[in-house]
Amino acid sequence: MSDAYCTDCKKETELVVDHSAGDTLCSECGLVLESHSIDETSEWRTFANESSNSDPNRVGGPTNPLLADSALTTVIAKPNGSSGDFLSSSLGRWQNRNSNSDRGLIQAFKTIATMSERLGLVATIKDRANEIYKRLEDQKSSRGRNQDALYAACLYIACRQEDKPRTIKEICVIANGATKKEIGRAKDYIVKTLGLDPGQSVELGTIHAGDFMRRFCSNLGMSNHAVKAAQEAVQKSEEFDIRRSPISIAAVVIYIITQLSDDKKTLKDISTATGVAEGTIRNSYKDLYPHLAKIAPSWYAKEEDLKNLSSP
Repeated sequence: MSDAYCTDCKKETELVVDHSAGDTLCSECGLVLESHSIDETSEWRTFANESSNSDPNRVGGPTNPLLADSALTTVIAKPNGSSGDFLSSSLGRWQNRNSNSDRGLIQAFKTIATMSERLGLVATIKDRANEIYKRLEDQKSSRGRNQDALYAACLYIACRQEDKPRTIKEICVIANGATKKEIGRAKDYIVKTLGLDPGQSVELGTIHAGDFMRRFCSNLGMSNHAVKAAQEAVQKSEEFDIRRSPISIAAVVIYIITQLSDDKKTLKDISTATGVAEGTIRNSYKDLYPHLAKIAPSWYAKEEDLKNLSSP
C-alpha cells in the first residue's frame, strides 16, 4: 500500500490496489480514486505441458520480418502416453525436416550479431547487414563460398551505407579467420551480384577521412581540444587534391596534430591505432606537407610551430 490524497477524506490516506479489477481505492472511505489501471509488471505464467517445467514464458520471441517462419507456428509436443508414440514421433520428424527452412539464415544472423557486438556497432548496422545477406541468400548466391567472409563483407557494406565506415583491417579482426583478401573479394562479389537486378544495387557511399577521425583519436586517448583541431584539419584537407586514401590522410592529420601538442604520439602508436603502415604515413606526410599552413587550424598552431614540425 502507498499513501495519496483522497478527495473525499480531504487528507492523505493509504491506498489499496485491486489488481483483478484495476482499481485503486481509499482504505478509509472506499472511494475509487483510479479505475481500469494497467498493470505494467511482468506476468509470470507457465504454459508448459509438464508441471516440472518451470519455464515462465508468456509469449514467444520477437518476430523477424527477414525470416519466413518468424510468425506463430505449431510445435508438436512429445507424446505423454505409449499409444501416440508412433504418430507423434513421425510428425515430429516431419516437422523438423520441413519447418526449419530458415535454419541457415538464423545461424547467419547470429554470427553477424556476434561480429557486430565485437566491433561495437549499433543495431541499425547489424540489421542492414542482415538485409544484405538475406538478399544474397534469396538469389542462392552464397552457396559454396566462405561464409565468414560473406558475413564480414555484409557488415563492411552496412557500415559504409550507414555512414559509419570501418576499415577492412578492423573487420578482419572479428571475421573468424577470414583474410583481408577473402573479405575484399566477398565485398566485390556482393556488390556485383546484388547490382544485377534493377532496383537492387548496393550503394556503398563515399568514405571521408573525417569518418574515422573521432574513433582513431579515441583509440589514442587524445584530448577534446586536439580532437577538435584534428577534425577541422581533416575537413580542410578535402579542399586539396591529395591522392591518398581517406584512412592514410586521417592518420597523417593525427600525427601532425599530436606533434603540435604537448601530448605527442609516436608513429608506432598512430600506426597501431589507425591500422596504417608507418611507411604509408611517412609518404602521405610528404604529400600533405605543402598544404600544412592552410590545413592546420590557426587557433591551434602558430606559423612558427609549423616550421619547426619534424617529419615522421
